[in-house]
Amino acid sequence: MIRFRLKELIADKEYKENRRITFDEIAQSTGIHRTTLSKVANQKGYNTTTDVLDKLCDFFNVPLHMLAEHNRSDDKIPDTKL
Repeated sequence: MIRFRLKELIADKEYKENRRITFDEIAQSTGIHRTTLSKVANQKGYNTTTDVLDKLCDFFNVPLHMLAEHNRSDDKIPDTKL
């Protein structure tokens, strides 16, 4: 499963800039709808587009692996070697 680290990136940016970062600010800066941001941050297993990921990487000035990470879901993937 892909896990998005949006909340962590927001917290890091808030700390570095010593100010509050809101979904509204991110939405205005990126053009990503606030509802989409909320789903990326809060909905486990949310499926978003590469365009959204690209805009978030630009906003936070991070590479993709800092925004999203793959976590193996042991109950869904059989343990086989490719």
